[in-house]
Amino acid sequence: MKGAWWSDKLFPSEVFLFVFLPVVLAVYYIFLRKTKMAKNIFLLVASLFFYAWGEPSYVFLMIGSILFNWLFGILVDRFRGKKIVAKLLIALMVIGNIAVLGWFKYSEFTVLQINRFLHTEIPVPIVALPIGISFFTFQAMSYVIDVYRQRGKVQYNPLQVGLYVSLFPQLIAGPIVRYETVAEQIEHRVENFKDFSAGVTRFCIGLGKKVLIANNMAVVADNAFGLIINGEFQASVGMAWLGAIAYTMQIFFDFSGYSDMAIGLGQMFGFRFEENFNYPYISRTVSEFWRRWHMSMQTWFRDYLYFPLGGSRVSTPRLIFNLFVVWLCTGMWHGANWTFIAWGLMYFVILTFERLTGLNGKNYWWGHIYTMVLVIIGWVIFRSTGMGNAFLYIKAMFGIGAKGLMDKAVWAYIVQNWIYFVFAIIGCAPIVPAIDRKLKENRIWQTAYAVGVMVCLVVSVSFISNNAYNPFIYFNF
Repeated sequence: MKGAWWSDKLFPSEVFLFVFLPVVLAVYYIFLRKTKMAKNIFLLVASLFFYAWGEPSYVFLMIGSILFNWLFGILVDRFRGKKIVAKLLIALMVIGNIAVLGWFKYSEFTVLQINRFLHTEIPVPIVALPIGISFFTFQAMSYVIDVYRQRGKVQYNPLQVGLYVSLFPQLIAGPIVRYETVAEQIEHRVENFKDFSAGVTRFCIGLGKKVLIANNMAVVADNAFGLIINGEFQASVGMAWLGAIAYTMQIFFDFSGYSDMAIGLGQMFGFRFEENFNYPYISRTVSEFWRRWHMSMQTWFRDYLYFPLGGSRVSTPRLIFNLFVVWLCTGMWHGANWTFIAWGLMYFVILTFERLTGLNGKNYWWGHIYTMVLVIIGWVIFRSTGMGNAFLYIKAMFGIGAKGLMDKAVWAYIVQNWIYFVFAIIGCAPIVPAIDRKLKENRIWQTAYAVGVMVCLVVSVSFISNNAYNPFIYFNF
């Protein structure tokens, strides 16, 4: 599996923490501190090396994507005055990128479905999925579109485009950094100690989220979802809910932890990436949840798909169609499986209902319960290997087919992991940031915060040293 051969080089690994990152930082700040172009070339080489270590053949695919979109960026800029030609170039660029993405992500799934429904025997292509292809493809498309919209200048040097697409902090699992966000930073960013130290702190917090919370939640979730045997859920209602809640925590701390590490690493090198999460589990509507969850993906689909389709300033039937397209694409972006499509369409139905009824702008006391129940059910569909297993698991959550209300395994998992659940619940709400804002001038609090970050780092490294490895969920996308 890819996760196994990448496990020695990713952020939560001894090789990355104590070899790759220190070497890159040392060269960047000691030997290249006065030359921006040299820094950019070095970061590009380091980023390509980072990707090639795990994907030695597919690094050429990424380089090809960089050169393809770099060329289209120049063509679009050159023919900007001829709108028909420029729009044709944009269309060809999108088709080219989506064709490559579609081949690697959906060719096997598509042929399997054709054979299944049409009873054909078309040979099924076995295509290995390049890690992070959805992320770097969307970023490459963002470059050309932003150049067309004049939200960032065209780059005649392909190395600059290469750095934007391949920058190792956010290369594998985001956030999806849009070109307009970093266009000026590529050549004119300013590094300073304040940003560097803030970046180190952010990285340590993200590392703790991933290693200490997400990985331990994964143990509970994996065991619970593995209890579907021979078409039955072999445990209690309590176990079904515990596993679903554990996965809800796992995917949040896994992905937000990676985003924190990526944003922190970017700060270390003078880049400022946009936030990707804003405490989504405190939301009171599903619409609010999606304004807070994976924000870089949501704004990408909004600006590059939803708005071009007409956005919300259209008739009701057209609005429903626009939402359908966006959420179908959102589901498909996550992978080639009916569970992802169903998950995306589930949110299409819910968000359409909220928008048409005005519920998306309300703030009812029961809103948080309603939202979290739907989000948890959504994560069950997302996590399941197939729609059959998803239905079995959801039915067990509501007492259909489960083995009683509670069992000993539930209490055993709670006793073994209660401390991780406590920190997970605390981490889902902006409690620590609120305290930090009030006491940011208090030296005792500052000292306690710094000690807490150091303890988080030390404990995380000790877990990593004991091989407590679990691959990032979003590497598959």
